Amino acid sequence: MLKKILIAVDGSPYSTNSLRYLGQLFQQLPDINFHLLAIVPASSLGSAARDWLTEAELLNTVSPATRKLLAAQKKYMLQATDTLRRLGLAEEQIHTSVRLSQRSVADDIIHEARQGKYDALLIGRRGIGKLEEIIMGSVSATILEKCHDVPLWIIDGQVNSCKFLVPVDGTSHSLKAIDHLAFILTDNPCAEVTLFYSKALLGSHPRIKPEDFYAVWGKAWCEENLRRPDSLFHAPQQLLLDGGFPAERIFWLETSMGIDPSRQILRQALIDDFGTIVMGRRGEKIKKGIFRGVSDRVLLMAEEVAIWIIG
Repeated sequence: MLKKILIAVDGSPYSTNSLRYLGQLFQQLPDINFHLLAIVPASSLGSAARDWLTEAELLNTVSPATRKLLAAQKKYMLQATDTLRRLGLAEEQIHTSVRLSQRSVADDIIHEARQGKYDALLIGRRGIGKLEEIIMGSVSATILEKCHDVPLWIIDGQVNSCKFLVPVDGTSHSLKAIDHLAFILTDNPCAEVTLFYSKALLGSHPRIKPEDFYAVWGKAWCEENLRRPDSLFHAPQQLLLDGGFPAERIFWLETSMGIDPSRQILRQALIDDFGTIVMGRRGEKIKKGIFRGVSDRVLLMAEEVAIWIIG
């Protein structure tokens, strides 16, 4: 099945890091397409007016500085396409578009991700302080807050490893993250996946009730794979195997160290040189408390690693 990834770019070094990440993971894999999207802010008109103007009409209303930025983004798209080709992606896999904003940069990116029914949205994160980023509301932070229905790949810095670390906790959103990973990594010749669990806070494996998962994976699959003593690891592994990922590149890791799951995840990623952390997150309406969710804290502290968030 053809996969579609939307990549938000802006011509910055952070966008270039994203391109290198894609080339590293998906070179010579023809069943995946990439759409590079650049949104140029056009703030001279109110949002209501921008909604009914055509692209050509909108272009006549913007400032010379905006026109210059639009031209620069189009030039960058040629460079980005050339970069991806040199990294091993075929030209027919790469699509580009540069647009003036109709709403805001973040909202336009989210709208495209939903309308185009993309399998994931990739965004590079700027290298400012992570707490400062959340408070000030960068594009990536805004997308993370608003977009819960499209898997998000957030790239921080230069990522040079094809190893994936996947925390598991026996919840449905954890299994959905694995499901997404299995789909994306079909036929990938280099990726390795480690399923990771720490029982430091809970003291034992979480109790898994197969009937809670019937609606997504069906009764037969759940009864077979979620009623085993090792189902915490076995069920995620089976999803990967069902997706065609090879068993010899799937590993299990359990630890009792530490007290904060988010710090344990990042520590393990650093120690064993994992390039990507894949996490599920709870729905946007679920209250997370003063310390927020584990995925939020991982994103807050992560550096030089890719974080996939599946909501």
